[in-house]
Amino acid sequence: MKKIALITGGAGFIGSHLCERLIREGFRVICMDNLITGNLDNVRHLLESKDFKFIRHNVTRYINLPGKIDYILHFASPASPVDYLKYPIPTLKVGSLGTHNTLGLAKLKKAKYLLASTSEVYGDPVMHPQKESYYGNVNCIGPRGVYDEAKRFAEAITMAYHRAHKIDTRVVRIFNTYGPRMRLNDGRVVPNFVYQALKNKPLTVYGKGRQTRSFCYIDDLVEGIFRLMHSSISGPLNLGNPEEFTIMEFALLVLKFTRSNSKIVFKPLPQDDPKQRKPDISKAKKLLKWQPVIKLEVGLTKTIEWFMEKLKN
Repeated sequence: MKKIALITGGAGFIGSHLCERLIREGFRVICMDNLITGNLDNVRHLLESKDFKFIRHNVTRYINLPGKIDYILHFASPASPVDYLKYPIPTLKVGSLGTHNTLGLAKLKKAKYLLASTSEVYGDPVMHPQKESYYGNVNCIGPRGVYDEAKRFAEAITMAYHRAHKIDTRVVRIFNTYGPRMRLNDGRVVPNFVYQALKNKPLTVYGKGRQTRSFCYIDDLVEGIFRLMHSSISGPLNLGNPEEFTIMEFALLVLKFTRSNSKIVFKPLPQDDPKQRKPDISKAKKLLKWQPVIKLEVGLTKTIEWFMEKLKN
């Protein structure tokens, strides 16, 4: 009997890559998405597979699925600032009600449960790099708080179900990830810069571009999530690439790889924008034997090629 995995947010950027990976690994996959930020085109090539099923549903409402489910991977949520500032209340609801509903389903089905959390639980960190033991520095009432606190609550209720109901849980804190299937209007730095460069528009840098980010290619992240699924690590685990770049350094790299003549323009730094973002992945290295292997230059080239194809259509 094949294992059955439910992936919420499965038509999104990360979720769709997970759907592909699990099917390759011999799973049957139920992809659930309300398509508020996901795109059916991301999984359209999987629809003909007998091991794949798409269900359009909002996980903040009751989930009724017959039959057994072995794994639940809860990835449903707006994830970019553009999205969660546009949909603040749905973002809070999917982190709270959606997580509650999927945990209830995991309890009913006796399924293993993996929550997609985020580096944003660390807020604008004063610890650098960020370890899983760090509690964070979050402005709960700021505009970004709707996403930060939704994920912090999601972690809290996941661990409460683990302790109170003995649910077999995993929590992955995902740092900046990029690759094919990111939306052109996603709003995050990689699609922003690549799109602007390919269209010969000015690259928008906020502040002076001294803030740092670390960029993990999607294939590396999916490998880490797959290993975490099969581990016994119940608490939060950072997955990301610890190689750190300033935003200005990254902008110049994008210009180089796109061969663009775009200029760089500077705009005020958004409220509560993290000044530093770098994961401490020593726990993942030790417990999962995982670390990123795809260099930024390689992943960025693949991502640019994908964006170029999308812009042709």
